[in-house]
Amino acid sequence: MRAEQVLLNASAAASLDEGLEETLTLHRLGIFQELGTSLKTTNALESIHARVESRTAKVDHWRNSEQKQRWLATALLDLEPRLRRIRNYRALPLLREALRRQLETKKAAA
Repeated sequence: MRAEQVLLNASAAASLDEGLEETLTLHRLGIFQELGTSLKTTNALESIHARVESRTAKVDHWRNSEQKQRWLATALLDLEPRLRRIRNYRALPLLREALRRQLETKKAAA
């Protein structure tokens, strides 16, 4: 194998490994077909986190949790227009129901 192929395969393996747990969770919940395209990685959440961090990182001291919550809400409202809609977002109620069923199953088992 050439060096480029090894690097490409290592990169592909790392990418697969990064999203594997989320992908398997979506399959286990039975919603991969409907929401897998958008939710098989945590990239969307990481992007939101990074954008909020860029707006709040320079604050050294929060007076109280209410102030922190206001800053967070302001940052989220500011970046909301630049967020992309989840593909097949109308299927999100399926996710809620699947999670509810899983929680009920875990409670019954405990």
